[in-house]
Amino acid sequence: MKNKRVKDNKCEFRNPIPTADIIIEFEDKGIILIKRKNPPYGWAIPGGFVDYGESLEETARREAKEETSLDVTLTRQFHTYSDPQRDPRHHTITTVYIAKATGVPMARDDAKEIGIFTEGNLPQDLAFDHEKILKDYFASLKLSRN
Repeated sequence: MKNKRVKDNKCEFRNPIPTADIIIEFEDKGIILIKRKNPPYGWAIPGGFVDYGESLEETARREAKEETSLDVTLTRQFHTYSDPQRDPRHHTITTVYIAKATGVPMARDDAKEIGIFTEGNLPQDLAFDHEKILKDYFASLKLSRN
């Protein structure tokens, strides 16, 4: 088994780390992205690691508040992404939520900058697998309009 290894005659199990990401739709202006302060650098969908005892939904709301200063209303669960290479630091599995927010976005916590983007002006240097996630998101918007 890949997730089992023996160390000092004891079995250790390794499992992927759960995360939650939030595509925040902001007042019909676009979506919120943050520029990361820490590696891996680049622009990213707000999100982060699930704390022990926390639900994915709680994680999504907490991470949105910590990184953007916005209170969000989750509108739906979008998709789960599990490619073992999606995060260069660890094997993570993320569940992506779509949310609505109003207020004044401000970069906080591990966000260096914050921006509002549309499909037509996404930054080139997206972190993790967020280019794929955003392609899927914008494709789903087009499908829902038809």
